[in-house]
Amino acid sequence: MLHRLLFAMVVLATMVLHTGCYRIKKSAGGGQRTQLGERRYAAGDILLPPGYGAQLVASGLNYPTAVSFDAAGNLYCIESGYSYGEDFTTPRLLRLKAGGQTTVIATGDKNGPWTGIDFHEGKFYVAEGGVLEGGRIVEIDPSGTIRPLISNLPSFGDHHTNGPVVRDGQLYFSIGTATNSGVVGADNANYGWLKRKPTFHDIACRDIILSGQNFNTTNVLTEAPADVAITGAFMPYGTGTNKGQVVRGQVPCSGAILRMPLKGGAPQLVAWGLRNPFGLAFAPNGKLYTTENAFDERGSRPVWGAGDVLWEVQQGLWYGWPDFSAGKPIASDEEFNPKKGGQNLRPILQEYPNQPPKPAAIFGVHSSANGFDFSRGTAFGFEGQAFVALFGDMAPEVGKVWSPVGFKVVRVAVATGVIRDFAVNKGKRNGPASWLNNGGLERPVAVKFDPTGTSLYIVDFGKMHTDATGSHPQKASGAIWKIYKK
Repeated sequence: MLHRLLFAMVVLATMVLHTGCYRIKKSAGGGQRTQLGERRYAAGDILLPPGYGAQLVASGLNYPTAVSFDAAGNLYCIESGYSYGEDFTTPRLLRLKAGGQTTVIATGDKNGPWTGIDFHEGKFYVAEGGVLEGGRIVEIDPSGTIRPLISNLPSFGDHHTNGPVVRDGQLYFSIGTATNSGVVGADNANYGWLKRKPTFHDIACRDIILSGQNFNTTNVLTEAPADVAITGAFMPYGTGTNKGQVVRGQVPCSGAILRMPLKGGAPQLVAWGLRNPFGLAFAPNGKLYTTENAFDERGSRPVWGAGDVLWEVQQGLWYGWPDFSAGKPIASDEEFNPKKGGQNLRPILQEYPNQPPKPAAIFGVHSSANGFDFSRGTAFGFEGQAFVALFGDMAPEVGKVWSPVGFKVVRVAVATGVIRDFAVNKGKRNGPASWLNNGGLERPVAVKFDPTGTSLYIVDFGKMHTDATGSHPQKASGAIWKIYKK
């Protein structure tokens, strides 16, 4: 009994010390340490496993987000056209040639970001995020003609329309949530969209019953300093809810993976309850996987310590957002809100569609696990493992970190959930190349194997400084890297 008491006292003292240090110590994220200015490029500054090499393919790109290959094996990339920080540029589809030369195939409108691309039977399929006009999936032929397949997707908010990937005559894509944790708040004004779309909010995919929690904030949509907005979950800003209130589901919805016939037709729900399902990829065994960007510590309902997730996607399943993280209920005060006692983390939903499953892997908190691909053979090695781009933290806006998290590419053994570093910057510390004063990776946002499976291409978004005022991306600092087996 005495031993148990002493052990409990040690654990309690450790928790108090940890929490106290967390409160006192300043955040030191990778973006906070990034210095904008001329970027260096040096493939030799990327640390890889023995037997692998790196090569710079293209540089000076404006916010690249994904690459793809045509039937002849030619390499293409998309430039986003939008970055957090409310920086609007022109979304473009580029063909990358030897020596880093580019040819513009198509240009989009001011409705980015273009977040993903796939090639199938002579045409490109691109996800358009839709910050101004709603999300779209567009088809682009080799001449550059753009044809929307589906429009008006609900992605005006924090997260966008992502994907796509073509499989068996179906086009799969995803839509992120409007908010961090289900409630529109002042943080969404900081992201730029609340004043543009003051009635926008999260949309449930199936009927849900609310617990009736409401959250009070200073009304950021008025000039009166004493004006208060009372907002409930899945409601427009300033609209409250009641216990037992039913919210009707609809498709398309937010926080979901959808699919539609490639030849056109209504979208169908694949899975939901996902905060921001960014990357989609099929494993060699035919199973669909997605990466999910987990909760931030911001807004009316902040969540602390939620790691990003790799999920195996199962048809029709609810994955837990906005009340679970990686299969665990966020009402667990000790893990997800040690500073505030969990008073803001009571469940939003009164009933749950199903018990969320266990994830395939859990990444670091705020690592921003984004685009990924699977090794499909022995030519490159690590057959069947998922290679995942970790964009890197965006502290302090998303929450505090003590040191940079992400800024690298990892590989995941999906059967066990074991995560190993694969491509990281050389140095004694982890972080973006500009902070380490070398020419390696800044912010990996996606990876893609070539059609032969012998080389892995890393899409590097470029420099982005972050501070208390938000994100500050740097144009013309993006790059494409090639990783090959020697």
